[in-house]
Amino acid sequence: MIQQTFSSEHELQTFGEQLALKITAPCIIYLHGDLGAGKTCLVRGILRGLGYSGNVKSPTYTLVELYQISEQTIYHLDLYRLNDPEELEHIGFRDYLDHHSIMLIEWPEKAQGFLPPADLEINIKIEDGQRRVEML
Repeated sequence: MIQQTFSSEHELQTFGEQLALKITAPCIIYLHGDLGAGKTCLVRGILRGLGYSGNVKSPTYTLVELYQISEQTIYHLDLYRLNDPEELEHIGFRDYLDHHSIMLIEWPEKAQGFLPPADLEINIKIEDGQRRVEML
C-alpha cells in the first residue's frame, strides 16, 4: 500500500497527472471516497496526464463519460446514482471492456459482483483538511 497526503485539490490533480504516466491500457481503477473527497479531481489529473485538455466533468447523472485520446479510450464512470448493477448492462458496459481502454470507476461498490476486478484501487479520505490517498 502506498499513502500520500495532499493539502489542496491542485496537489491532488498534479498527483493524478504523474500517476497517468504509469497507467497503460487495459486498466481498471476503482476510486473510493466520500462525496467531495476528490475522486473527480484525481480523474481530471489522470486525464490531463494522458494528454486530454478539454473539460472534465463528473458523470454523476450520465453514469459514464468517454474520452478519446489518440488510440486510447478512457471511460470515467460514476456509479453513485446506480440503483441496480444490472443498469450497467443497459448502458453497454461490457462493450467498454477491451484491450485499448482505461476505466476510472467512482463508487465501484455500487456494482459489486458485476464489475471485473480492479488493477488499482485508490481510497481518498479527507482528514484535518487534507486529502489522504491510499493506493492498493
